Amino acid sequence: MKKLLIALIILVFGGCMVSHASDLIIESKTQSYNEAENKLKFEGDVKVSVDDMHVVGDKADVSMDENQKLDTATFYDKPYAFEIKKNKKREVKANILKLSLITKVVRAEGDTQSIVFDGKTPIAVINSDVQEYDTKTGVMTATGKVAITYKELETFSDKAKIKTDKNGDLKNIELMGNARIKQENNESFADRFEYNSTTKVLVAISNTTSNVTMEDGKKLVLKSNRQEYAQDKNVFNASGNCRVWYQDYYAVGPKITVYPNKEGKPNDIYFTGRSSITQGVRTIFADKIKMTLKPKDFHAEGNTRTVIKNIGSGNDDNSEMGLGL
Repeated sequence: MKKLLIALIILVFGGCMVSHASDLIIESKTQSYNEAENKLKFEGDVKVSVDDMHVVGDKADVSMDENQKLDTATFYDKPYAFEIKKNKKREVKANILKLSLITKVVRAEGDTQSIVFDGKTPIAVINSDVQEYDTKTGVMTATGKVAITYKELETFSDKAKIKTDKNGDLKNIELMGNARIKQENNESFADRFEYNSTTKVLVAISNTTSNVTMEDGKKLVLKSNRQEYAQDKNVFNASGNCRVWYQDYYAVGPKITVYPNKEGKPNDIYFTGRSSITQGVRTIFADKIKMTLKPKDFHAEGNTRTVIKNIGSGNDDNSEMGLGL
């Protein structure tokens, strides 16, 4: 029994190993074995603790396979699991917690929520319908109305995969299906987002849109097939049918790079490949275009061509443009 419950706690908290002898405390009003169901049962204020790790619930059972080996532990009626180490706390809440002793997978079902605290302040919160953590691979998969909050950053998606290292630190995260990232007044949309903590690069893939609110309240909108943000360099790249809207500017090109100003805000947008910029009735085509947001301006070079629409249109025959001959 002691080995079983140690295994349960290890599973809940991502494979953290107890490196020294520890006292395991199991408390419940009743403990029994049901031979017909082939299950060990714990009922009434079930509390399990070892070192800084704890699982609390009203009811739990452990099923066994045909060879009488321990299979799956299930905690019912909104169990609560948490770990406290120094100033850090991790907790998991759900309607049901299932812990596979064979596959080493933890599954939380129904109104699931995982929170990481720094002191009393929550620094990361993950809400979803279902969350699964594979202790072998270090991958946590959340599905169904996934919402993640990290400091001032919020994400929303149909599914999310979060991979951590053996110390529990983030390695990468992937958001899939109707994905959205919000930071203050700025929002980005895509079919999928991928973030790598080593390279510190955030990639948005397919149907990507970024809405940026400038300091003066003006809106910058960027749409493309793919977008990439390098956090260390504060440089933004986009490719594939890039379109940019800013005040009365509308620019189109195959690829763009956005550089910040001295304050770190997006300011210079470089279009490479055959591109165009439209302002009112005037459209300029060029091989390269630089669009500046502040001061608002643009520069085009390389096989430039200007098209001005509807020159001389109207019903007055004398309004047509000519040389006066």
